[in-house]
This record gives sequence, C-alpha cells and structure tokens, in this order.
Amino acid sequence: MQEPTFLTTPRVMGTETEFGIASRDSSATDPVSNSIAVIGHYPGLPAPLAVWDYENENPLLDARGFEVAGERERPKPEYNRQLNKVLANGGRLYVDGAHPEYSTPECTNPREIVAFERAGAHIMAQCLEQMARATGRDPFVLYKNNSDGKGNSYGYHESYLMSRAVPFERIVKAVAPFLVTRPIFAGAGKVGAENQADQTDYQISQRADFFECLVDLNTMVRRPIVNSRDEPHAEHGKYRRLHVIAGDANMAELSTYLKVGTLAILLELLDAGVDLPQIELEDPVRGIQQVSRDLGMKEPLKLAGGRSMTAVAIQRAYLKAAMGYYACQDLSQVTKDILVRWEEVLDKLEQDPRLLARELDWVAKRQMMESYMERKGCGWDDPRVRLMDLQYHDVRPDKGLYFTLERSHLIERIVQEAEVARAEFTPPPGTRAYFRGRCVSQFAKSLYGASWTSVLFDMGNRQVKRVPLMDPLRGTASLTSDLLDQAKTVDALLEKLKA
Repeated sequence: MQEPTFLTTPRVMGTETEFGIASRDSSATDPVSNSIAVIGHYPGLPAPLAVWDYENENPLLDARGFEVAGERERPKPEYNRQLNKVLANGGRLYVDGAHPEYSTPECTNPREIVAFERAGAHIMAQCLEQMARATGRDPFVLYKNNSDGKGNSYGYHESYLMSRAVPFERIVKAVAPFLVTRPIFAGAGKVGAENQADQTDYQISQRADFFECLVDLNTMVRRPIVNSRDEPHAEHGKYRRLHVIAGDANMAELSTYLKVGTLAILLELLDAGVDLPQIELEDPVRGIQQVSRDLGMKEPLKLAGGRSMTAVAIQRAYLKAAMGYYACQDLSQVTKDILVRWEEVLDKLEQDPRLLARELDWVAKRQMMESYMERKGCGWDDPRVRLMDLQYHDVRPDKGLYFTLERSHLIERIVQEAEVARAEFTPPPGTRAYFRGRCVSQFAKSLYGASWTSVLFDMGNRQVKRVPLMDPLRGTASLTSDLLDQAKTVDALLEKLKA
C-alpha cells in the first residue's frame, strides 16, 4: 500500500448535462439562439439579472503540466445574462456551444446527484412548457441523451474533487480500465453506430463510438477517455478536479447512482493510497467500443502483456479492492448501499443482463424496443425504432418513453419525488453550494453574479463586492445557515462575514 495522500471527506462531486435540442420550426436554424430561447423561459429564476463570473475559470490548463493556446470565454454582461441563469439550488442553467446545459450544484454523495440531476431535467421540461404557453406552440424538443443519431454527440460530464497530491499519471492508470468497462451498468443504450465505428444493431453506450484517444484536453474533437483538463474550481495548490467526459447521460436512476457512486469509491481508494488492480488494456479506445457491443458480457478484453479479462471481471477486481478497503473502515450508508448494489448488478450481468430490465437504462430500453419490434414485425433499421431511441430520453414527462416505465412501476427509483422537488430550489447542505444558493434566493435584487468560486453583490455606485468561495467544503449549512438567517441585508451579511 502506498502512503495515504489526502482524503476529501465527504467527496465533493457534480455533473453537467448537455441536452439534445430538436426544432420543429424549419426557420429556427441557429442552435445557439434556440437554446437561449429555451432557457430564457425557465419560470423559477429568483435573480434574472445575475451574470456568471468567469474570473477563476481556465479550461485551457492541462493536468500534464502545460496550457494550450486559445481564447477564454468572456461574454459581455447583457449576453452573459442570456447565456447563464444562476439557480436557487446552487446550480447553473446555461448555453454551452449549441446546447442548453444544466450543472448540478456541488454535492457530497451519489444520492444527491440523482436528485439534483432529476431536478435539472424537470427544469428543462418546465422551460418547454412555459415556452409553449408564451408562444402558443411547441417549437423545440429536448433529450437527455448524447447523440442525435446523425453523427453529432454532446456531452455529459462528471466532476470529482481530489487531492492535488495524487499524481495525474497514477489517476490515468487507475481510472482508464474502470471507465472503459463502466458502461456495462452505466450505459444509456443506443441503436446503431456512429463516427465510422463498427456497425451494430444495438449497443450499450451512447458515447463509446466517439472516443478516439486515451488522454487529451479536448472534449468536442479527438475526445479522450480520460480528460486532462486541470481546472479545479478551487484552490489550485490543494485540489484537483477530475473532469470525466466518458459517461452517458442516464434516465434510469440506478444507472446514475452506480455510475457516480462507484467512481467516487475508486477515487477514495486512490486518495487513501490503496493498492488497486494492476490492469492495463492493450487498446482502451478499441476496448470501450468492444464493451459497448458486448450485450452478453462474455467477450474478453485484451490486456497489455497478453492476458485478457471480461468487462465484468475487471469491474469485479475494482469491487474486490473496495471491499477489502472498507472492511476496515467506517463507511456511510450510501457507500454501503453502492457496494451492495454494485455486486448485485455484476452478478446479474454475468448471469443474464436481461435480469436488469428494471434497473439499467440500456437493458430497459433494449427490452422496450425488442417488444415493439416483435409486435410490429420490424427490425432495428426501422425508422420507428430509431425514433424510439430518441423518445426514450424526451424530458417531457407526458412524452418521454422512460417516464412510461416509471408510471407503470417498471423501473427502479432511488429518490422520491419530494426529494426532486426540493432539489429544484434548495441547495445541498454539505458544500459551498448552500451559501451560493441561499444568496441567490435571499439577496436576489442585490446579486450581481456568481460562479463556482465566488458570489458577487452589487453595492451601488458601480461597486461590486466579491465573496470568495475557493474551498468547496466551506459555505455549508452548518457553517453559514445561522449567519444567513440573521442577515436581513447584504450589508449585514458582509459585516458578519468580516467579523
């Protein structure tokens, strides 16, 4: 075992979801304007004039020790407000590239991630509903997925706070085989192939065909399995943020729960200096596409040195390491639940993946489609089946095929509807998101802007006061709720912070 480095307890994490957008209006050809129009109709904005503060953001820094050339985003205030909506839950609703996007606030466990992600999809559905009321028509449809089926892929990104002391090279070695095989329980399912990948009727992952290298800074071209962006949104010398772009956007809550929870456990082991499985894939890019096409979970992946292992066996190796570590540690109820469910899912995948039709996206979607094809006497190349692939991810509860499974109690839930409703307007208590979200709600008229690392107040006379939030584990409910309850004005809040 290596020397322990640093444990962030609890683990700070979050996700970002780019939503696919389709237009029914042939004249609406500008996807950026379309996306701005959609998020502009969200009715739940307490601080509509707040901007997003880009001061401490630099996506051009590479964890391998250099900065690439390029321009950093700095939109003018008026356009900034159109692109960004600061939310009362501490998260962010915005336009990134050509898509509406939602970032959860910083959370401290995978159950919170599930609730706040569901809140984000609900926010997007409300945008469409409000737009229909305002315009008298339904011009757009939004999908929580990763591909439009026409060769275009859009992202779902995860963020995990780590110690800066863990070398990036060690992170790559540990997480690469894990990310290549994680789709077996975290894949969203997909009809066909894209990006000139090997043809297939149906595959496990929506993103697998779009990865072209192992490590790189890019997220939109030459996509890497391990992203090297070094933008911690925190004190740079102390923290590292692992920016993961290799995951699918899930509808099924258990897929999200395990996707985030298992990787958080692996990073806990990394931070603790635990000996991890010594697995190196011969060709990770080829491997992730192979895993995505292995619906029976039987094909061995070639390892460096001539050995081979199945995707299930590789995941079991990580699970075994986690079980060994936690056997001698106190662990939270959520971590215990993740370990139990991880093992149960791997057992069923090895036995027969169809046993997980109530739990995992790719299995549930496949069963739904195969049932339809059997009734209609059609095949995977039927346009109606490809349309079902999109409709499964429709964020509108009355239209999305995933929601028909929920209404029929045919898919397992992790969180209750009350938790999702609360997550739309109430920030998580255990991170700086609590302070940010409370300020958005409580001081909306005085809020000039916000970011992951700051809250900015308009003090009048063209004076803006910045409250730094560089430590994600400060600004929590336990540290600031009394202060916020007592402060009736921004001036009073700032005086209390100074004291």
